[in-house]
Amino acid sequence: MPLQTFHLAALLLLLLLLAPAGRCADATAGGDGGRFVYNGFKGANLTLDGAASVTPNGLLMLTNGTIQMKGHAFHPSPLPFQDPGARNATAARSFSTTFVFAIYGPYVDLSSHGLAFFVASDKELLSAALPGQFLGLLNTNNNGNRSSHVLAVEFDTLFNADFGDINSNHVGVDVDSLVSRAAADAGYYDDGTGQFRNLSLVSRKAMQVWVDYDGAATQITVTMAPVGLSRPKKPLLQTTVNLSDVVQDTAYVGFTSATGILFSRHFVLGWSFALDGPAPALNISALPTLPPAGNKPRSKVLEIVLPIASAALVFAVGVAIYALVRRRIKYAEVREDWEVAFGPHRFSYKDLFHATKGFSDKQLLGAGGFGSVYKGVLRKSNTEVAVKKVSHESKQGMKEFIAEVASMGRLRHRNLVQLLGYCRRKGELLLVYDYMPNGSLDKYLYDRSKGALLDWPQRFHIIRGVASGLLYLHEDWEQVVIHRDVKASNVLLDAEMNGRLGDFGLARLYDHGTDAHTTHVVGTMGYLAPELGHTGKATPATDVFAFGAFLLEVTCGRRPIEQDEHGNHTVLVDWVTEHWRRGLMVDAADTMIPDGFNPDEVSLVLKLGLLCSHPLPNARPTMRQVMQYLDGDMVLPDLSPEYFGFTGMERMYSREFNKNMMSCVSSTSIGAVSDFTGGR
Repeated sequence: MPLQTFHLAALLLLLLLLAPAGRCADATAGGDGGRFVYNGFKGANLTLDGAASVTPNGLLMLTNGTIQMKGHAFHPSPLPFQDPGARNATAARSFSTTFVFAIYGPYVDLSSHGLAFFVASDKELLSAALPGQFLGLLNTNNNGNRSSHVLAVEFDTLFNADFGDINSNHVGVDVDSLVSRAAADAGYYDDGTGQFRNLSLVSRKAMQVWVDYDGAATQITVTMAPVGLSRPKKPLLQTTVNLSDVVQDTAYVGFTSATGILFSRHFVLGWSFALDGPAPALNISALPTLPPAGNKPRSKVLEIVLPIASAALVFAVGVAIYALVRRRIKYAEVREDWEVAFGPHRFSYKDLFHATKGFSDKQLLGAGGFGSVYKGVLRKSNTEVAVKKVSHESKQGMKEFIAEVASMGRLRHRNLVQLLGYCRRKGELLLVYDYMPNGSLDKYLYDRSKGALLDWPQRFHIIRGVASGLLYLHEDWEQVVIHRDVKASNVLLDAEMNGRLGDFGLARLYDHGTDAHTTHVVGTMGYLAPELGHTGKATPATDVFAFGAFLLEVTCGRRPIEQDEHGNHTVLVDWVTEHWRRGLMVDAADTMIPDGFNPDEVSLVLKLGLLCSHPLPNARPTMRQVMQYLDGDMVLPDLSPEYFGFTGMERMYSREFNKNMMSCVSSTSIGAVSDFTGGR
């Protein structure tokens, strides 16, 4: 039995001695797989994907001449690039590698894309990589992304300006990007003369490369030379790279290459690698031989494809130029230097165009004399907005108006529609607001066909909300804001049916303690205070007057001025006043209010509406007092007969009043900017 054991041991020793020395991998250093050598790849334990394969004579062929292909070959298991037992456990370990490669293009001086040696934390990065200019290493999404965690030494044979290539025959060090951190012409420095000698990467000749990383100095060094020549003393390039920022713990090492519209073959003849020491020397004489270097017959397919591809390229460039010019015209805007200060409040027309699906009729929320309003969704923030398109031609007052838009964009109140910003085009102004899903209040008051009726608690809640918003504008914000167009159609309802005062297209603002200087009368008939016919000056009291008409409108379900089939006008204030005189105030309430109402609250709101509609500005309450009346914190004063000693409210709409005002006032829902030329 001992003799048989001796014979078996002797036989095993003889087999080891007779085994070829050049075609196997050595992974004995430290037992961690951190050292190996391949003198040819016949039977080598490598992971291959894409077009990569091993030829019968042991050449590692990364690409096989097929166009638009990529190939990868890497050590099958990740290597430990961080040593937890080291003094600085977070520092990446030093490594050294050397390999011999050759690139075979369709012509001696022309090739497809090159190849690269890489160190990557995740091999899944390679599966999502693109061929062509991306070398099978990265793609459009992760190129330049620090989360890619990849280091590469590229041998690039095509010039790409997008990646900042220096030429079409260079070596570069890449970190998480195909824009090289350092690059140099392919070649080497002669030890004897010190002169630089060029090497053509597409010469179909084998070249040897040495790549060394010094973990302590965080430097990577790349040297190359024709195969068979000793390693030059002066490296081709050297740059600083902190590998610990790129890889963590373990990483894969290997090669990648790719082809574009030209077919090429990329070969690796031998490869060795080591962590924490020099890579084992390659046995050059044992490396497999390359295919013959003669010219490959020109492909008939290429002769057909190239002319077609060239014509297609010219056509594509022409189409691209046409599309670019048309796109610039389509999204053209008016921008002036003074608008820089309002940058955060400026939207691009392109964003608004896409948000509203090209201002499609299906997105139209409403249209009228004020312009058109479209629903939109901003793509970047997924925010729903309402975009109002208003025609304008005059530049007068535009700077002041945009300044006010920017100022009012800072208004923040739960009962105000947020004005988000604006955009300008030739002859067109676009205002962007928060989108209110339940539309405007007036459709619930007058569009009975849809059955969209509001009960009394909802109406009272909306009234209080609008009053709170006006109080904020008049007294609680940093400046006094006069809305100038308070009415039901300008009150929008959010998803919870909260009333929000919107449409600041006619609003004006000024500092507290000063007087308003607006003298151009704008607004809607029925809501205009009588003093506007004499002074033309909008004040908080004129907003209160309009709010009084709004109170009566919401409670009665009637418009401030109505015309019957005979052309006779009925003024709502007078109609409610007549009910008060006859002691039938509550009978003025909307008969369509479902589920009844609270008579005391209805009486309070109607009386408050009459008080706010007083012909004398000083007799009207402030919005703070209005809130106190609505909240029950103050008792509403009794309406005395002397209050109505003005021979009726129709006096406010006499011929004299109309003569002064009608030419300035639109009877439509004025949401357009109709006061560009007005003073401030």
